[in-house]
Amino acid sequence: MSQKTALVTGAARGIGLATSKLMIERGWQVAMLDRDTEELQKVSANLSGAVPFFCDVSILSEVEKTLPAILERFGRLDAVVNNAGVAQFGPIEDTDFETWRTVMETNLDGVFLVSQAAVPALKESQGSIVNIASISGLRASTLRVAYGTSKAAVIHLTKQQAAELGESGVRVNCVCPGPVRTKLAMAVHSQDIIDAYHDAIPLNRYGSETEIAEVIEFLCSERASYVTGQIIASDGGFESTGIGLPSLRS
Repeated sequence: MSQKTALVTGAARGIGLATSKLMIERGWQVAMLDRDTEELQKVSANLSGAVPFFCDVSILSEVEKTLPAILERFGRLDAVVNNAGVAQFGPIEDTDFETWRTVMETNLDGVFLVSQAAVPALKESQGSIVNIASISGLRASTLRVAYGTSKAAVIHLTKQQAAELGESGVRVNCVCPGPVRTKLAMAVHSQDIIDAYHDAIPLNRYGSETEIAEVIEFLCSERASYVTGQIIASDGGFESTGIGLPSLRS
């Protein structure tokens, strides 16, 4: 009962999976949550200290059933990592309302629903929330009207949560990953896109899932005990360069 417990949503792959593994390495118990039942079952099977929970964070009834089950299993909740998200890219005029709502339901509604359900337990443990937004929530880009807007909303939601929950000792922060070398990104990014990102990022490379997980785990831990309401871009400097010409940096 004394071992700290974290809930990680979107834990079946990518940053969520990397965060789950790192937190287990650092001594946390992890409730791994995802709606992809088959993949979550597979990746969690050999992770000691992890328990899978199958839930779609955009559906209130599923969240209302899952949070009590997590507390029943672990007895406490010390951190929530709201990582679950979907990406739909396309021009504004081609983004229909159904697509818009699909993105908002998971990326924004899911963060709200899971956080709200977890608040009583986090107040008891004086725990923390880390919301995962995106560099697309900090700087506009083409083809991201729904995705970027949802992530910008998560950034402001983080500030709202931090302002209100701080009185109860609950910290809330937000991580905005930049381009990350995931299997999906490498499958869909052409060499031209990869070169363009490298030119625009001061560190001249994509980040890794584990590098993002390190920031998340730090914010969840007592090492960040006086950090709340912060928006941290883990992006190799991508956001800091704005629209500056890469050639001027060389």
